[in-house]
Amino acid sequence: MFFSMEWVLGFIAIALLIVGLVGQAFEMKKIRLATNRDELASANIFLNKKNFKWYAIIGAGMILWYVSERS
Repeated sequence: MFFSMEWVLGFIAIALLIVGLVGQAFEMKKIRLATNRDELASANIFLNKKNFKWYAIIGAGMILWYVSERS
């Protein structure tokens, strides 16, 4: 049996989404432990430059998922 390209892209997309979300969660935990309590109330914690690599992985997973659904 052969896997079609849509299935392969779908599995890769799901893997990227899971890795991105879990990695971003651990990164947020490290940021939260490294900052003071007063800084946590700020929305700037999501704009920390350490999170952007995880946002890129999540975005790539979403794009691949969209491509696999449309092809």
